[in-house]
Amino acid sequence: MLSAYPDTPTRRMSHLHLTPDHARALHLHAQGLLTPPRRKASKADVLAAIRRMALLQIDTISVVARSPYLVLFSRLGHYDPAWLDTLLAEGALFEYWAHEACFVPVEDYRLLRHRMLDPAAMGWKFSVEWMQKHHSEIDALVEHIRARGPVRSRDFERQGGKGNGWWDWKPEKRHLEVLFSSGRLMVRERQNFQRVYDLAERVLPGWDDARDLPTAEAAQRDMVRASCRALGIVKTGWVADYYRLRRGKYDALLHQLADDGELLPARIEGWPHEVFVHHSLREAALDDSLRATATTLLSPFDPVVWDRKRASELFGFDYRIECYTPAAKRQFGYFVLPVLSRGRLVGRLDAKAHRAQGVFEVKALYLEAGVRPTQRLRDDLLRALQRAADWHGTPTLALARHSEHWLQPPSPET
Repeated sequence: MLSAYPDTPTRRMSHLHLTPDHARALHLHAQGLLTPPRRKASKADVLAAIRRMALLQIDTISVVARSPYLVLFSRLGHYDPAWLDTLLAEGALFEYWAHEACFVPVEDYRLLRHRMLDPAAMGWKFSVEWMQKHHSEIDALVEHIRARGPVRSRDFERQGGKGNGWWDWKPEKRHLEVLFSSGRLMVRERQNFQRVYDLAERVLPGWDDARDLPTAEAAQRDMVRASCRALGIVKTGWVADYYRLRRGKYDALLHQLADDGELLPARIEGWPHEVFVHHSLREAALDDSLRATATTLLSPFDPVVWDRKRASELFGFDYRIECYTPAAKRQFGYFVLPVLSRGRLVGRLDAKAHRAQGVFEVKALYLEAGVRPTQRLRDDLLRALQRAADWHGTPTLALARHSEHWLQPPSPET
């Protein structure tokens, strides 16, 4: 049972008592993954989902839908991916380094502005040496954009032939990136998922550092608050990762937020340490009947799994993204999708959308140890796979014969 929560300072508060299943359900509730969508999604739902998560990580791999679109599909079901592009172009979202490169609600620009003013603190994302060495060309590029309008990296021809990989960028691409990291340029829109850069004062004309910039301490506090809201349930070791804050002890801040009524202290059965539940989930935390019922595929860059330690502690799911691992060393596959079913991360799916052929290929499905291949799980997974295939525009579902045999539909002979 869950104890009541009196409105008293943290040291005298009763703790909520949660089962592990209830704790996971609260996290999924906060993330919009507790239950299947009940109605057809709209463009407003896309923005609401991003605000609920606080951040939507960007990645360009397109074996299936690119990650930001897939993260939204996991929560919204069938929707038009163009809505995300439109929200960026309309200024409801902006791009910047948050967890990593992310779409962020524009009202949270204030939280990340300090990073733009001190980009060297972000390490590899900004090169002081490059900025100093090429300051004349960089200033000229800014004036080019000021006079002629937004640009893309592809607007500049590479000198000396084709590049040799991701980081072998032509100079103009590196110029654009350091200007983006320092906040002088922003992404006005994306065309075929390619960034279109413009002057920050034209993309966000109403911003004024002197008037609108919070202190660095206030911005960090608000990023912690946003992390707590997005995660639903937190402990001190999980706080820094969401916005990639400096590692450190956040106990005092979390207890202060609890004193202020923003967090509720809690204990999870079998856990030795205290956790906190966001106050918006008070009723859900007191509801013994709360159950997770959604089954869906997750992106490798979904907030539920992007912190490997948190996913392991909360779900018992040890997940590592293998797309950056040499093929010979991969355990499961290039772009393996975590499978969420009824509050548990039950497996990993190696899939590929063959768009020209209209085929959604399941190369392999790996169930987690201890997950029973029941008929209900089979039915849930097949429905989830077909929904994903239909949304991808690849309605023919192709299950590899070496996939789990119980997932295969019965043959006509049987």
